[in-house]
Amino acid sequence: MGARKTVIEGYKNHVAELQRRWERALRAEGYDAVLIHAGSKLASFLDDYEYPFRCNPHLLWWAPLTSQHDSALLIRPGKRPKLFYYQPDDYWYLPPADPASWWADEFEVLPVRDADAWKQAGINHRTACIGDAASLAEAVDAAQLNPQRLLNRIHLERTRKTPYEIACMAEAARLGAIAHTAAEQAFREGSSEYDIHQRYCMAIELVDAELPYGNIVALNDHGAVLHYQAHEQETPAESRSFLIDAGATVHGYACDITRTYSARDGEFADLITAMDTMQRKLCTAVVEGLDYRDLHLRAHADIATILKDFDIIRTSPEDAVASGLSAVFYPHGLGHFLGLQTHDVAGLIADADGTPIPRPDGHPFLRLTRTLEEGNVLTIEPGLYFIEPLLRQWRETGDVAAINWEKVDSLAPYGGIRIEDNMLVTGGEPRNLTREAFASL
Repeated sequence: MGARKTVIEGYKNHVAELQRRWERALRAEGYDAVLIHAGSKLASFLDDYEYPFRCNPHLLWWAPLTSQHDSALLIRPGKRPKLFYYQPDDYWYLPPADPASWWADEFEVLPVRDADAWKQAGINHRTACIGDAASLAEAVDAAQLNPQRLLNRIHLERTRKTPYEIACMAEAARLGAIAHTAAEQAFREGSSEYDIHQRYCMAIELVDAELPYGNIVALNDHGAVLHYQAHEQETPAESRSFLIDAGATVHGYACDITRTYSARDGEFADLITAMDTMQRKLCTAVVEGLDYRDLHLRAHADIATILKDFDIIRTSPEDAVASGLSAVFYPHGLGHFLGLQTHDVAGLIADADGTPIPRPDGHPFLRLTRTLEEGNVLTIEPGLYFIEPLLRQWRETGDVAAINWEKVDSLAPYGGIRIEDNMLVTGGEPRNLTREAFASL
C-alpha cells in the first residue's frame, strides 16, 4: 500500500506539469489544441484474433489507460483536459472499468459508447492530432497528424521524468526484482526456460501482454543471442549458465533489468563477478552533464581490459577497441532512455528540429547519444558474449592471433553475460532504481 500511495500522491502535480509542457509546445508550433488518440485494436489478417493492445504512450503519459483502446484526450491551453473514455456495450469482451477517482478527478471525463465519439471534440486545422488509429488518419488533414516538430518537443520533454513517473518506475523495479529473484531460484532448481518464464510471471501476477517486452530467458549458449525469443520447454542436459533480461510495468511505466548467473564456481562465474564490478562503476558515473557517448566508449575500454585479464584476447585493450575487436564480444550499445517505452524516445536528437546527435564512429547500435540531464532515467547494460557469427567473421577477416581461440571454445557454451540496471540522473549522486529494489527485498 505504501508504494501505491507514493505513486498516487504525485499524480495531481504530474498532470499540472504536463499541462504546462504541452501548452508551451503548442504555442511554439502554432496550435490551439491537441487530440491524443489511444489507438485501436488490431486484428490478424483474415482472422478475428486481436493482438494485445498497447496504448499510445503519449496518452499513457497523462493517464494510466493501459487497456482503453479508442479513448482520446483533448488538451487545450487554460482548460481542463477532456477525456473521451471509451466504454462499449460489449458482451464478447470485458469492457473497461469505470475511471478510478485518483486519476479521473484531474480530467473532464466523458464516458462514451461510440469509438468515434472523440470526433465531437471540435477539431479544426489548428488542432494537432497524435496517434496511429486509422479513424484518426481518415478524419484530419495529413499536416495535422503527428507533426514532427511538435512530437520532437514533446519527446524531449518526456526524457525529464516527474516525481510521479519516478515513483512508478521505482515500483516497477521492485516488482522486477521480486520476479528476477523467483526466476533465479527456478534456474537453481534446474527448470527449463519455459518454466522459469512462468515462474517469473507468477511471482508478480503479470501475464505476457502486461510485460514491457518479451522476456529474454536464456540458458547456456542461448545467452549469446542478444534478443533470444524462444522459451524452450525441454530442460537441457546440463544448465551451465542463465541470462535473463525481463521487466515489469506500473501504470505503463517500465523497468528493464538483466542479470546473469553461473550454475557453479569457476572461470565463467569469475567473469560475471568482473563484469558486475565494472558495471557498478559505470553506474556511479551517470551524472548530470555527462556525454553518454563517452560512457559507452569507456565501457568498451573496460570490457577490453576484462577480456585481456582473462586471456580471452592477446592484444592490448587500447588496440582491441581501436581495431573493433572489443565489438566482437560487445556488439550493442551501453543503454537507452527508459520510461513509457522500453527504448524510450529522444535518445538521439538535440532539439525540436530533430537535429541528430551522431553516434561514435564504429558504434552503430548505440541508442543514446545525449548529454544527461536531471530527471533522465536510462539503462546501463554492458555485455560480453561469445557470438559464433561475429567470431567467425573475425576469424575470416581480422587478426586471428588477437583471440585466444582455445579459451573462447571453453567459454562459448556459457553464451554470454549482460548486467543491466535502471539509473535516475539527479542533481547530485545518481540513484540506482534496480539495486535499490533488490536491496529492499
